[in-house]
Amino acid sequence: MAKIIYSMSGEGRGHAARVRTMVERLRPEHDLVLMAPDQAYDFLAPIYNNNAATPNVEVRRIPGLRFYYTRGRLDLTKSIYRGLGFMAKLNGFAREMANTLRQEEPDLVVTDFEPILPKAASKVGVPVVSLNHQDFLLAYDLSTLPRGLQWYAWMMGFVVRAHHVDHAETVVSSFFTSPLRPGWESVTQVGPLLRKELEQAKTSEGGYILSYVRRSMPPEAIELLKTCDREVRVYGLGKQPDQGNLRFFDISEDGFVRDLAGCDAMVGAAGNQSLGEAIYLGKPVLALPEESHHEQMINSHFLRQMGVGDWSTIESFSKKHFASFIERLAMFRENLATFRGRINGNPSALAAIQRHLPA
Repeated sequence: MAKIIYSMSGEGRGHAARVRTMVERLRPEHDLVLMAPDQAYDFLAPIYNNNAATPNVEVRRIPGLRFYYTRGRLDLTKSIYRGLGFMAKLNGFAREMANTLRQEEPDLVVTDFEPILPKAASKVGVPVVSLNHQDFLLAYDLSTLPRGLQWYAWMMGFVVRAHHVDHAETVVSSFFTSPLRPGWESVTQVGPLLRKELEQAKTSEGGYILSYVRRSMPPEAIELLKTCDREVRVYGLGKQPDQGNLRFFDISEDGFVRDLAGCDAMVGAAGNQSLGEAIYLGKPVLALPEESHHEQMINSHFLRQMGVGDWSTIESFSKKHFASFIERLAMFRENLATFRGRINGNPSALAAIQRHLPA
């Protein structure tokens, strides 16, 4: 039984969801300590800490980078400013973490876009596997994107490099693939990491649309969902009274997976994790990225290139966009046949981690 220390970004649900998927496959044979900031800690700690069923998994809170919002919109200036403050303290955080690693002597460090743990591991000689989505910004050929997004990817490459040490292996988990850039040929490409409930879900077309949105979604966009010719089940805004054809649900893993598996299509968030889950289940997606959330804009462009959905910025979302998407569901479903049930990255990602554990 090996000891693995695993860290992740605390922003959004995608990082923590990927980590949980791997933890569930590793914990039967290994001890794990999860280093989690912010939302990731809030999600994982109740699942694993003080749980008699998972005595060999512990979740600890660490500081981390995060996005900041102003009036419900991503505030890039504030996020960058606060991020620079964090980066100024990074070496100190890494020294403290290095002391922890010397005391606990892990066999392997795994990180999902979190900079403190890998830098600490490099100081004490513990091998590091990087398993995340964001490394695509460095490793993938993004020449098919609009110039503005290519420029963003180049700029963000400096941020991604700040998370890098000499990795034993770099694994990119993404719903889309691309040729690798020169110098990055050793990167392992895997599909989205999928929780067991989603892998085993039975799909159907239940006559409703699933909408997974952020609380910052403009009221005007909610009103547009009411123009749909079928029921819309909304997750992300909390439980509320029905509004016409809109039904609102609290986030629950079982409920969300069940409704995703049974929906006709998904409308909303453009994160890698949610898009990957929908595509795996064969569900067309209308992605609604924020104009200032460039990573989600990139995801949305690849979604359209794959022919399995379409996108509109949340700011320009209109009745015309929505109606056009609904009219093309049959075409999207036909294109999804290439990907449905075939983009599960779990086996390849697990094999990458196991390659670097003691025999």
